[in-house]
Amino acid sequence: MKISDCMKHKVISSKPDLPILEAANLLVHHHIGCLPIVNEKSELIGLVRIRDLITLAMPDFIHLVENVDFVHDFGAVEDDIPDHEVLNTPIKSIMGQPVAVEESAGLVRVIALMQEHSMSDMPVVDLNHHLVGIASYVDIGVALLSNWKSD
Repeated sequence: MKISDCMKHKVISSKPDLPILEAANLLVHHHIGCLPIVNEKSELIGLVRIRDLITLAMPDFIHLVENVDFVHDFGAVEDDIPDHEVLNTPIKSIMGQPVAVEESAGLVRVIALMQEHSMSDMPVVDLNHHLVGIASYVDIGVALLSNWKSD
């Protein structure tokens, strides 16, 4: 089975100049965890994951705490949002390198890449690197598990 057999063909994506706040709104509105960034030719040029946005609002001390299991909640800190200047910065300032697979890739290969890159969604491109789909870990897992049969 190929990734093209289980990917979603409708992909929510963005241009690199979209403000961070608008990118966050896209993730919230569409309930997605990854926003592929494309150029004017629909070629994948970057990737913004929900964790990239959440990190913008994380207090610096979080990185200093080795184990947060003892903290039930962080109170008012959980309501913090980045300042206005950050929210209006183009998304290209925080986008990561594009990680994608071609539509002919096998499912186990895609899952392996997703694990290697700590991803929950994988953009899918054609031979010309145009964004043609996206597959979640769940999409791929369901496709793989659907082959399991009991005797």
